Amino acid sequence: MAASTSSAAEAVVTSTRERILSEALSLFAQSGYGGASMRELARRVGIRESSLYNHFPGKAAILEAIVSEHGPASSADRLEAPRYRQLAQQPAAFCRQFALDLVEQWSDPREHQFQKVITAERNRVPGIRAKFADHFYAREQNLMTDYFRGFALAGLITTTDPREAARLFAAGLIYVRLEHYVMGAQASPRPKVIEAIDRYLAFFLSLIAAKDADISDKKQRKKGETRGKAASD
Repeated sequence: MAASTSSAAEAVVTSTRERILSEALSLFAQSGYGGASMRELARRVGIRESSLYNHFPGKAAILEAIVSEHGPASSADRLEAPRYRQLAQQPAAFCRQFALDLVEQWSDPREHQFQKVITAERNRVPGIRAKFADHFYAREQNLMTDYFRGFALAGLITTTDPREAARLFAAGLIYVRLEHYVMGAQASPRPKVIEAIDRYLAFFLSLIAAKDADISDKKQRKKGETRGKAASD
């Protein structure tokens, strides 16, 4: 019974923390970090202002938590997930899955709010710029480089520099985002974005001569079966 009560209490705490971060993201995007007050945030969450400090020591800690859950941080979390680890021998499938997950992320209104906040506040809040740029971008880039290094070592892609191949892959996706989500008056329709992603993936995968291990193995087996039939004849 005690364990059940403890679990319920933890769920309430988690739920309140999530509500605080969600409302804070919206408030920071609307009013700016400097213009957002803890009192207004508490009002939006539906709790006392003093209760906010049970979850976060201050406004800077809330912004830091937001940075830790969006943008490159969420992308890095995906790269560490089992569904990506299962694609460690499938560069084409890996690249497509990563690109499609980014489209979902780009389409999320919370991501739009996050980009607005981080663009405005990264130079104003001590430590946020370094934490965002050095820690989270570095983590994402290192994970991506590890995948491409593995592809290269397994002979599944052709590249002289896995790190630069990973950066090139990411750079092309960034340009797709700029073109279809940032620079225009409004975001492009999803089918148009997917068309742009497919076109870029086809080019990039041909550039690195990517081949998935399972497809390559099937081709090798098929060749072996063909030679075996020819020899028996």
